[in-house]
Amino acid sequence: MSLQDRIIAHFSDSIQTKQDAMASLCELIEFASQKIVEALVNDKKVLTCGNGGSAGDAQHFSSEMLNRFERERPALPAIALSTDTSTITSIANDYHYDEIFAKQLRALGQAGDILLVYTSSGNSGNIIKAVKVAHDRDMTVIALSGKDGGVLAGVLNESDIEIRVPSYSTARIQEVHLLISHCLCDLIDHQLFGG
Repeated sequence: MSLQDRIIAHFSDSIQTKQDAMASLCELIEFASQKIVEALVNDKKVLTCGNGGSAGDAQHFSSEMLNRFERERPALPAIALSTDTSTITSIANDYHYDEIFAKQLRALGQAGDILLVYTSSGNSGNIIKAVKVAHDRDMTVIALSGKDGGVLAGVLNESDIEIRVPSYSTARIQEVHLLISHCLCDLIDHQLFGG
């Protein structure tokens, strides 16, 4: 297989995964956007987290809420829990890496807030602990996941929303997570500020 054939295969796989996700996830994405809007109109916020590329996705969503997506509008309250390296490294050093998001949530999360987690495997210990703290604090969890949902799928409760990308490829899952994030941003803007 040539290098260009490999490129074509990546594009083709990405397109197919997005089509599969479109066929199965539209209703969940719509519902998640409505949950976020409901929180925002009640003066609540969105807290996001993830590891590695998923941390990048969490920060990306937060930045588009705080700044803007595709239109001029007021800033919307969102905090990416993966951005403060001093806090993350001190928690990991003094306690355990699994606590890096949970400890922040105990301080910053309030009833009615949304915890938006990004995980391709659903097996990250720090994500699982964050979800449990969110439940303790009466927050709704929206989980962007993939593969078989991992441990996370069994920890979510009835009021949570899991948007599971139908793929076992981390790269494809993360590509669709970005598209879902952009859909959420667009739907949030549309519901709050009109067409």
